[in-house]
Amino acid sequence: MTTPNPNLQVLQNKLNLPKKELILEIELNGKMKFEHLMNTIYNRFGICHRVLSANVEYVNGNSFGSVQLYINVNSDDFQQLEYYLINNKLLSTTVEYVCRKYS
Repeated sequence: MTTPNPNLQVLQNKLNLPKKELILEIELNGKMKFEHLMNTIYNRFGICHRVLSANVEYVNGNSFGSVQLYINVNSDDFQQLEYYLINNKLLSTTVEYVCRKYS
């Protein structure tokens, strides 16, 4: 008799979570470089994103400004990302993106 792999079960449950389309606005305050943040969102959290708008200025190698991202993410991944942003003292706001379909 074989025992099920608990990691596989967690992965299967995660794949079945419903995803939401969100617009995430992040205020850059010089504590993290813009490029590092984009890389972290994709590589560490596995969240694909599209930059909708970015107003970023560099002062002495530090990034200041704001960026709006379109993300399609489940609630668990979003909570991890939100926790990461809070820990790095990056202010963020989120709006759920709803697209109307006409028939």
